[in-house]
Amino acid sequence: MKRILLFFFLCFGVFSLTNGQTKKLPEKVVITSNKNKTQVSSGENGELVINVSKKEVRELKKNGVVRYSDFGAKGDGKTDDIDAIAAAHAFANQHGIPVKADKGATYYIGGKDRTAVIQTDTDFGTAAFIIDDTDVENRNAHVFMVSSVLKPFNPEGIASLRRNQKTVDVSFPGTCLITVTDSNVRRYIRFGPNQNDGSPQTDIFIVDKNGNVDMNAPIVWDFDQITDITALPIDETTLTITGGLFTTIANRAESKYTYYSRGIAIRRSNVLVDGLEHRVTGEGDHGAPYGGFINVSNCANVTVQNAVLTGHKTYRTIGSAGVPVSMGSYDISANRALNVSFVNCRQTNDIDDRTYWGIMGSNYCKNLVYDNCTFSRFDAHMGVANAAIRNSTLGHMGINAIGTGTFTVENSTIRGRTLINLRSDYGSTWEGEFIIRNCVFTPAGGRSVSANLIGGSNSGQHDFGYTCYMPERITIENLKIDDSNHPENYQGPAIFGNFNPKMKDESYVEKFPYVITKEIILKNVTTASGKDLRVSDNPFMFRNVKVKSE
Repeated sequence: MKRILLFFFLCFGVFSLTNGQTKKLPEKVVITSNKNKTQVSSGENGELVINVSKKEVRELKKNGVVRYSDFGAKGDGKTDDIDAIAAAHAFANQHGIPVKADKGATYYIGGKDRTAVIQTDTDFGTAAFIIDDTDVENRNAHVFMVSSVLKPFNPEGIASLRRNQKTVDVSFPGTCLITVTDSNVRRYIRFGPNQNDGSPQTDIFIVDKNGNVDMNAPIVWDFDQITDITALPIDETTLTITGGLFTTIANRAESKYTYYSRGIAIRRSNVLVDGLEHRVTGEGDHGAPYGGFINVSNCANVTVQNAVLTGHKTYRTIGSAGVPVSMGSYDISANRALNVSFVNCRQTNDIDDRTYWGIMGSNYCKNLVYDNCTFSRFDAHMGVANAAIRNSTLGHMGINAIGTGTFTVENSTIRGRTLINLRSDYGSTWEGEFIIRNCVFTPAGGRSVSANLIGGSNSGQHDFGYTCYMPERITIENLKIDDSNHPENYQGPAIFGNFNPKMKDESYVEKFPYVITKEIILKNVTTASGKDLRVSDNPFMFRNVKVKSE
């Protein structure tokens, strides 16, 4: 009997927008090949045990595709098929064969602690997948994990790094994704109801085999010390996942910050997800939040296109400051990821329905893009370096971000309370510039409000772990502000909200000074109300901002 023992050590990302932690769990698969028929079972320690006869191995390889039914999946919508699904992928991974779901099948996936590892092209087609989260053994276990066969390693010889450094004096086996941490430095020390002590300074960037840094995603921090550094080789080929009609039966757990990670985790670079649909059913008056049905982490060059996704119902709990808070719950999450794009995507529920949380959240990312998307929200919690929203419509939660580099919004309609909200819990900081072109801003989705283009708050009294900036330059060109519905005594839209109402004159002293915008360039900005655009309700705070109208 031929016996092959495969160990998959996978990084199972437990995504929490409150703490950004990642937990590693091992997944073990045993594949045997003897004269018995194909059989899938669980071992004594929960490992997946697969037997495929030599004859069937030859037939499957000859067919050039693996189907879930080849490993016993019923596809009847009632039988739990997760072991058969995981077995099909494990076999396909071993032999480098693509996987294809059975046409017309409905695969039921219960709460078993089992993850199907995807390392080859997968076509879910028109098959349906029912993911039942009402009784889950391990809420951190993703249903699918897209992973690389390439192994991470710890590069030697890198003792420190500088912001915008162009090269590292180390050679690599090929293009690699570098993740670096200095646990002696705390950043993103959160303020407000979900306050915390911050997170260790971290960064992620790409180097080629000669150590040249990809300057489209530059190093954003100085690292005087490095307590951990990992290099993950980047796959040269693109892994493609197509189709699939997924429905999550929502959990009924207590409403607290116990995030569920029951979807598709992407931990491999160069991945295309095309034509996937995800819906949610069974949400009641309570439940735990979700950390992203599509969960992208520790990778680069991921595109999700032609997707239909769903916002999750908003539940409340008690935050770390001891007061009630609404919990973020996401269908999309990105964490330590570079060059992630969502193209031609939409969500099933009304983007202006405030009973559903905004669909997306991210941490530590670079070069995030929405293109031709209709979503309730764009959000960057613990920083993004460079982002773009193009040809899109954003709903009630609008654009929320902090970070660095260039944020571009063009040919889009924004229906949030502000055009761009700089997150106050992280200091309302953006070190770089904003470019806004050819857009329509409908404040608060048309509700009666006093319109502000750029919102945020910073008292100058809290240490966030970094100097906080407003965009150094803001360019606004061809913007239509639909403020036709507005309150009485409306003075017209303001470029900036009142970021610090206590800063009324020179007597106010900031312990941690907030660096204000230097220049605003305006060209063809119109209002439905007919009222002129103002700088702010707090003219003193923005007294030194130069506004140029062209």
